[in-house]
Amino acid sequence: MADRTLTSPPSAVSRRINAERLVILGWVRAILLQLAHPLIAAGVAEHSTFRASTPAALGRLHQTIGAMLALTFGDEPARETALEAIRSIHRRVHGALRTACGPFPAGTPYSAEDPALLLWVHATLIDSIARVYDRLVMPLTDADRDAYCADAVDVAVALGADSGRVPRSWRALQTYLDAHYASGAIEPCTQARELAAALLLTPVLRLVGAGLLPDRLRRAYGFEWNPRRERAFRAALTVLRVARRMTPRRVAWWRAARLDRLSALRPR
Repeated sequence: MADRTLTSPPSAVSRRINAERLVILGWVRAILLQLAHPLIAAGVAEHSTFRASTPAALGRLHQTIGAMLALTFGDEPARETALEAIRSIHRRVHGALRTACGPFPAGTPYSAEDPALLLWVHATLIDSIARVYDRLVMPLTDADRDAYCADAVDVAVALGADSGRVPRSWRALQTYLDAHYASGAIEPCTQARELAAALLLTPVLRLVGAGLLPDRLRRAYGFEWNPRRERAFRAALTVLRVARRMTPRRVAWWRAARLDRLSALRPR
């Protein structure tokens, strides 16, 4: 069995990227990519409460942010507590497809503890956060991207992904994603489209969320796209990029990241 404990804290690269509030937009892209897998969409549709109400959705977002901050900036007990909270959710999510979707027939079983599904969630999240940081905060070097991928391996394995399959470099991550896009398994069906509509609550969120997707999946989700919307999307990114450059770190960074930074600067 793979070691399900964390071996080392994240590097400075991961702390810098995950410090940014703005990378939440990467989570939107990642969730849309995750829901495009029919087995993940089924699990979310049948076991998540985020569609119940706006307070429920905000509560779920708060929990997710808290887990990310604990895993990035927390001490060892805080990180292990966050991991166990995620595992406890995963243990409750299992079932079977009610209707056929993409290459999966009705009755196909799913589980949030399935290493293959865990890996898809992991890969889409790392890819999306890095891309959004690169576009809206500052460009990442090849070494930065590789470090971000390598840092994230521990968490993926601790949650149950197969250690031998988790990409440890940016190139390996892109190879994995490209293979899954080409496999035919990533196909948003009715459940995914309904969940996406519940997720993208505002016109701006719909514009940015759709714009960040690969072209094929944008079309598969049924998002309207044309030259006018592409221009609006690019303009929105420009506004976000300029706003970030004008925003002081005390606002742009999560509080846990600012405290972590202050701790690192204190004399030992």
